[in-house]
Amino acid sequence: MPYSTDSIPFVDFTVQHQPIQAKLEQAVQAVIQTGDYVLGQALSEFEGAFAQACGTRYGVGVASGTDAIALGLQACGIGVGDEVLLPANAFVATLIGVLRSGATPVFVDCDPRTALIDLMAAEKAITARTRAIIPVHLYGQMVSPRKLLDLASTYDLFIFEDATQAHLAEREGYRAGSIGIAAAFSFYPSKNLGAWGDGGMLVTREEIIAQTLRSLRNYGATRKYFHTDLGTNSRLDTIQAAVLQAKLPHLYDWNCDRNRIAQQYDALLQPLANHGIVPIANDCGAGHVYHLYVIRVTETSPIERTMLQSALSEVGIETGLHYPIPCHLQPAFHHLGYQAGDFPHAEVLSQDVLSLPMYPGLTDEQVQRVAHAVRSIVEAELAPFYLPETTSQASLIST
Repeated sequence: MPYSTDSIPFVDFTVQHQPIQAKLEQAVQAVIQTGDYVLGQALSEFEGAFAQACGTRYGVGVASGTDAIALGLQACGIGVGDEVLLPANAFVATLIGVLRSGATPVFVDCDPRTALIDLMAAEKAITARTRAIIPVHLYGQMVSPRKLLDLASTYDLFIFEDATQAHLAEREGYRAGSIGIAAAFSFYPSKNLGAWGDGGMLVTREEIIAQTLRSLRNYGATRKYFHTDLGTNSRLDTIQAAVLQAKLPHLYDWNCDRNRIAQQYDALLQPLANHGIVPIANDCGAGHVYHLYVIRVTETSPIERTMLQSALSEVGIETGLHYPIPCHLQPAFHHLGYQAGDFPHAEVLSQDVLSLPMYPGLTDEQVQRVAHAVRSIVEAELAPFYLPETTSQASLIST
């Protein structure tokens, strides 16, 4: 089967935006015409619509997903003296949010199949000071709500969801953002629901938490020039909210497309399972929204991850690493006292994971080309003596 030689980007926004370009421009123009740029009507409308889509009551827009975590924890009353459990293999923003709240982060290892937080390991890490757990719904897959609720009930913990990669993800009858006391979302452009810049939101069922966060995001003011909290400037711009509101009705279909693409990858890459190339397991079925499609290039693979990534790049296929260094081994956080070997599953995953192109509108041909390239490269390493000496990896992939 012939394949195009055009490059395949890791993310392509144009495919997603082009069909709704007129709606996006109209939304922005409406804000420009009113001059309602900060804490405007479009923000209020989007906050309500997104909270409802998540299955909860209140939404409060902030400047980033990191601020949604940091200020959200503050609004929940979590701070100095409190311990917060979080996975070691999360993106560093989760850790930064905990530290900014004043709380003490306590890392937990992950399940190597799903890359999600290991709740049995989390239970062993609980102390008298543990106040909350942050389940990171990593790559678009939710941590089990039932197991989370059982753990939280047993030990009287807050569940504060990091749903920054899990917009409208579902599991066990729950939507991401509806399990715990509050949840943080990011609207970074590459997210399933992405703005045209930075942005974030906290959703919650508790009115007092929403009210507190509205104050914290706006200099700690409950009304103009009346400051009751030590707040900051962290507001989701009205223009960004208008863009997100225009995109929100399409999010479900975009997520379905991501899941369809992932199923194709799964089927096409299945023959490599015996050769150490293993996709991160999906325990959510159709509820997985696949912000990222991640494979593991394990130690039993005939090719190292860096070599596979390089070979894919040579044939125009862009990939990513999410994430190459676990939080506890990042130089900025050595003062927390962790060291190599503390979280073996997270550390092995960091050396194995490779993210393949994933975005709504990725065509069947492109998915097939990516999978064919991975298979060709791996198979070439398995049996190089069967190949003519003049045959290159690039020519193998393009045939």
